[in-house]
Amino acid sequence: MAFGIGTGANPGDIPAGIVKGKQIRVACECWCTSTGKITPLMLKVQDEDGEIRAIREITVHSQEKKRYAGIPSIEYDCTLVVGEQSIRAWLIYYQMEGRWVLNFR
Repeated sequence: MAFGIGTGANPGDIPAGIVKGKQIRVACECWCTSTGKITPLMLKVQDEDGEIRAIREITVHSQEKKRYAGIPSIEYDCTLVVGEQSIRAWLIYYQMEGRWVLNFR
């Protein structure tokens, strides 16, 4: 009997239920300082119609290094401005995979 390790759809996937909320894969342009701090500058997201949308207004309130099921990540608590609407979301960077996701809770 497996205990949940390596039982996801892809090796390295975060097991269901660990990170709560809806996750959407995104492309992220960021600025990296000489000290290793990563600052998100712009996101690109595919909408329901299949079009790629750019989000340039990102306000990062805080960032925190975390581990989900032993996988290192950096979680950014931020507000995104999409059109006229402000949306509170968490931008998560999975370091080992080089993958960014948006999480709406």
